[in-house]
Amino acid sequence: MRRVLGGVALALSWLTVAPVKGPHEVDRAVAGRAIGAAPVAGVFLGAATTAVAWVASTAGASEGIVGFVCIGFLAVATRGMHIDGLADTADGLGCYGSPERAREVMKSGGAGPFGVTALIVVLALQAVAIGILAEADSWAAIGFAVAFGRVAVVPACRRGLHAAEGSRFGALVADTQGPVAIGAWSLIAMAASVVCMPGSLWLGPVTVGVALALAWWFVKHCATRFGGLNGDVLGATTEGCVALLAVVAACTV
Repeated sequence: MRRVLGGVALALSWLTVAPVKGPHEVDRAVAGRAIGAAPVAGVFLGAATTAVAWVASTAGASEGIVGFVCIGFLAVATRGMHIDGLADTADGLGCYGSPERAREVMKSGGAGPFGVTALIVVLALQAVAIGILAEADSWAAIGFAVAFGRVAVVPACRRGLHAAEGSRFGALVADTQGPVAIGAWSLIAMAASVVCMPGSLWLGPVTVGVALALAWWFVKHCATRFGGLNGDVLGATTEGCVALLAVVAACTV
């Protein structure tokens, strides 16, 4: 139990600004438990984002303002790590050259045209969709979309995908998640979607399944392109899955 709680604490410490201290020493075993607990951090972020959306909506803000306020809150609540990963991954995928060249572009520190475009499109989709869901009082769907982005991190760190050269975070978390953790969180997400997603009962599980399949393919493609897994790819996967779930939910309210 202490190890499990340590994994949850480290997940909250890594993925949120919550004042939680993780274990003092972090090796691959501890990091793997933290990734396995990433959905718990997702539930925390989802609940907080839903609260922000409700407060903004109750205060009379328009759906557009509500959506962008939530996106700004998430950026602060996650230290901007995921959106930085989204931009870096897009720039890496958009460049020519070897995996080494792609990793060099990703580490350059700036956002190129592909990165800027990815940020505009993905974050705008999230904001518009969250605003629509808030207007429709579909609060559970907002929280679920945010939480699900962190569920997708678990299969992204599946066995068989190794870390990219020079990736410190990737070296800790890549190749750490087995089929039990992946299957358990996938089933939990599908079950929760029945309650949280608007529309037909089958829509939530189907959307979750499609999103997980797309994320599985995307992570594999990135690992091939970059010579392995790194933290930026995890951030891009998270943001993309949040956008997908939120948009599908917004289209069905």
